[in-house]
This record gives sequence, C-alpha cells and structure tokens, in this order.
Amino acid sequence: MSDTTTRGIRIQVRSTFVPDKSSPRDHSFVFQYHVRITNEGSETAKLVSRQWIITNAEGEVERVKGPGVVGVEPVLPPGGSFEYSSWCPITTNVGSMQGSYQMMTPGGEVFDAIIAPFTLAVPNALN
Repeated sequence: MSDTTTRGIRIQVRSTFVPDKSSPRDHSFVFQYHVRITNEGSETAKLVSRQWIITNAEGEVERVKGPGVVGVEPVLPPGGSFEYSSWCPITTNVGSMQGSYQMMTPGGEVFDAIIAPFTLAVPNALN
C-alpha cells in the first residue's frame, strides 16, 4: 500500500492482480488499483489532472497524463474525500506505479500532490 500526504492532501493506494483479465502467455498482466484521496488540510483543493509513471520489471517506463481521474475533477473541501478504482496492464508479472495529482486551490495556485510508489505484483511473484 502507498500512503503519502502533500500539503494536506493524503493519497492512499492499494493494488491487486486481476487474473481473469490477464494472459501471462501473452505477457499481459492486469492490475486494479484503488485510490482514496482525502483533504486533511484547511483549504479546498480541486484535482485538475494526473500523471502516472508505470515501470515494469524490465525497466520499461510508460508515462500517462490527463485531465482529472475517471472522467471527473473532484473538489475536496477540508475533511472531504474521493475514492475511485482503475486498472493498469503491464508486460511483466511485477512492476510499480507512482506519480502525482495536480491540485488547484480556490485562489488558482497549482501544486503537485505526490502519489508514493506502490508495487504491482502477481501473488507469490516476489517470494
């Protein structure tokens, strides 16, 4: 599990392997990740965009950028939270993800809320 806080924005992520959507013979390993974003600060913040850095076991890196998350740009008042799940395919049975959410305050200040690295791994792959 990943758990980090930047300027009061706490981001928790956990991942799981999805065997029924994966095809190891075809080098396709699919992982679901669940994210909880909580505003533990004193100022409202809006999530305006995201950047993910996805790395497989061979060191190949993919960067994914885009507006919002799952089609929305959630506004988090102090004490507010937002949760969503998404998925990520990689070509190896182990990898990692990390990144950031670009947050905006009501005054227009933009800052990066860090998403700490977390592991993508088929069960028992890291024994």
